[in-house]
Amino acid sequence: MSLWTSLEPASTTVDPGGSTTVRLRLRNTGDVVDEYRFEPVGSLAPWTVVEPATLRLYPGTTGTVDLRIAPPRTADAAAGPHPYGVRITPTEHPEAAAVPEGNVTVTPFTEVRAELVPPTVKGRLRGRPKLAVDNLGNTRLTASVNGSDNGDQLSYEVRPGNVQIEPGRAAFVQAVLKPRRIIWFGAKQDRPYTLSVQRSGVTPLKVEGTYVQRGFLPRWLATCLGLFLALAVTFVMLWIAYKPQVRTAATEKMQGAGVSTLPPSAPPSLKAPSSPEAPASVPAAPASGGAGDGGGGGGGAGSKKPKAPAATAATAVRKLAAQDPDGRHICYRAFVAGEGWTDAECDGETAGTPGEGTITAVNVAVAGAQGTDTRAYVHDPASTNGEGKYFDPWSVAADGGDTYAGSTKKGAPHMLGFAVNVDKGRGNVCQDTYVHDGDWIGLVCDQPGAGLDFTYAGTHDNNQWIQALRLTV
Repeated sequence: MSLWTSLEPASTTVDPGGSTTVRLRLRNTGDVVDEYRFEPVGSLAPWTVVEPATLRLYPGTTGTVDLRIAPPRTADAAAGPHPYGVRITPTEHPEAAAVPEGNVTVTPFTEVRAELVPPTVKGRLRGRPKLAVDNLGNTRLTASVNGSDNGDQLSYEVRPGNVQIEPGRAAFVQAVLKPRRIIWFGAKQDRPYTLSVQRSGVTPLKVEGTYVQRGFLPRWLATCLGLFLALAVTFVMLWIAYKPQVRTAATEKMQGAGVSTLPPSAPPSLKAPSSPEAPASVPAAPASGGAGDGGGGGGGAGSKKPKAPAATAATAVRKLAAQDPDGRHICYRAFVAGEGWTDAECDGETAGTPGEGTITAVNVAVAGAQGTDTRAYVHDPASTNGEGKYFDPWSVAADGGDTYAGSTKKGAPHMLGFAVNVDKGRGNVCQDTYVHDGDWIGLVCDQPGAGLDFTYAGTHDNNQWIQALRLTV
């Protein structure tokens, strides 16, 4: 060995986002002039800079280089001790390379971010937002989640109530909001609420959202029912209070003449009037053009009214686009075997019924998202690996147009899932599906530029078909 080394200090501490400097001393103990190259090794090598990168020493002389260690303030710089080293390679004798070692302790830091997905939920009896909690620190995060609001208007069910998240990872917490008072009649009401991420000894991180509670019946219907009830009560009261007055003219005439032909105890009898005679004949109803036809506009027994066209997803999304021209919206509906199409829902609302029915087709449309594509994945009775198959080619539509995936025919295979994208995969679309004999799978979003140009809703399992879905853009 023709080299002597020393690290000063051998152990040190550094804060993420800061830096520390360690001095390396080395002496050429050989008998020739040599040049030394320096290369940091270990877990801290990406964040270590050696200055200068090379050093030339004469025999018996000593030199120094500085090691500047600067871990970033991210989850990659894990808290705790980190051994490190510097490989020193002599140019004249590369086989005599040396690696002096030291130790750097990275201090812990905590950074938490939380976001509601979606920030606004709607419903009559409950709302189902999700809270995404990201651990951006370099230590494990342990926290609890609870909800609150002004006036105690909502009750909260949070699953899970406590989370443990590793550095650089995220967790989704599902919340169920239930109003304490039901709105039977009237317009919808906004109920602001807060979900808090509570850590020991730290001020809670609060995320605000809005639950839009809808009424069961519109206000105009309540007004109509009130008027109808008032009219009905008035009619009954008039019917009970009305008493017709009946007088006989014969008695009055007899009293005026002062004549009586019968004793007072035996009043005169009255003969019932004879029934009117029936007409000799009744004319037969005409074969056509009579009262049954109503002049051609009454709709006789054999006529049918034209069926109103169904409100598709495109119909619903165009209404939203008219109200919010600058926004991004997605609407969708599901075809349930034996029942038909559900109503179109939009922007995170639930289409279908969790735990009931079998979906065989979906209809999707977007506005402000540069169009959408869909494709169905269905049950395969001939499968040998327990998975389904893709059923149809991609269905493509521009903004405001309908795409359809699956089939509405009788006996169509039930849908295990479907692929969906917006703007040919260049935009974000998120989905959550409820599967048979399971639960909500959890919110999943596509990642443009990460290799996939769509997000997949559902499963590939032949025995787990979807029963409800939610989409957001």
